[in-house]
Amino acid sequence: MEHIDGMVFFILGMWMFLTARRRSLFQKRLMAAKRNTAKKYKRVRELLQQHADDDNTWFARRRARSFHISQKSRRNRPSVWTFNRASEWWDVIVPGFTDTQWLENFRMSEETFIHLCNKLRPAMERQDTNFRVCVPLKKRVAIALWKLATGAEYRSVGHLFGVSITTVCRCVQEFCAAAETLLVPEQIRYPDQEKFKEMAAYIENRWGLPHCIGAIDGSHIPIIAPEEYHCDYFNRKGWHSIILQGVVDGKGLFWNVFTGLPGSLHDARVLRLSTLGVGKPWKPHTS
Repeated sequence: MEHIDGMVFFILGMWMFLTARRRSLFQKRLMAAKRNTAKKYKRVRELLQQHADDDNTWFARRRARSFHISQKSRRNRPSVWTFNRASEWWDVIVPGFTDTQWLENFRMSEETFIHLCNKLRPAMERQDTNFRVCVPLKKRVAIALWKLATGAEYRSVGHLFGVSITTVCRCVQEFCAAAETLLVPEQIRYPDQEKFKEMAAYIENRWGLPHCIGAIDGSHIPIIAPEEYHCDYFNRKGWHSIILQGVVDGKGLFWNVFTGLPGSLHDARVLRLSTLGVGKPWKPHTS
């Protein structure tokens, strides 16, 4: 009986000891968890304070930068919207061209080129923006002249002048539109009676042809075949084109130009359909 009582007291003692130890371990873990939570909250507060300081510093730097930029009179250089392209040929080599080299490369003298730029300035000159520096007027005109004079690919012209293919295409289109608007009415005009007599006298004295006021001929301009009626533009030479008809006086100056008809038409029919056709009123110029 005493042996059983001893066993009961031993078991109760072990249970009380384990319970007390478990309670102690729980208290220790609870305190450790509270300390970790406090450390985390403290770290979060420190980070928030640091970000607030950084934000204040960033806003201060931004205000200072805005003030500094506002004091500048020049525009910022482009850094994102343009690519670096080599243009040494136009910037370094072309300025050293002789008169002969100008005629060989651009089909005109430098003086004529400058005169042409001044004439086309109202339609072709562009202004710099905050995003990029525009292509100068002389360079835009030179790009168009080079393309029209050589027939080179847009990519080759772009590499030569240090511009993109899109810029070359736009320069050519804008040059042609500006020339049609500003130059054609001034340079290609229908002569009056006195001018006709002067032209006929010059041709007779210079070439020995009486009662002649000019020479007429046509030329096929290559085009990409249109989607509709492409067969009409297929000429006798085996490619697609439109016809350009021009009339020049004894000095080689144009006084009538007509273009736009399909390349399959005969020259005689082009003449009949043009402004010089029989029974049609002549116009100062057409394009």
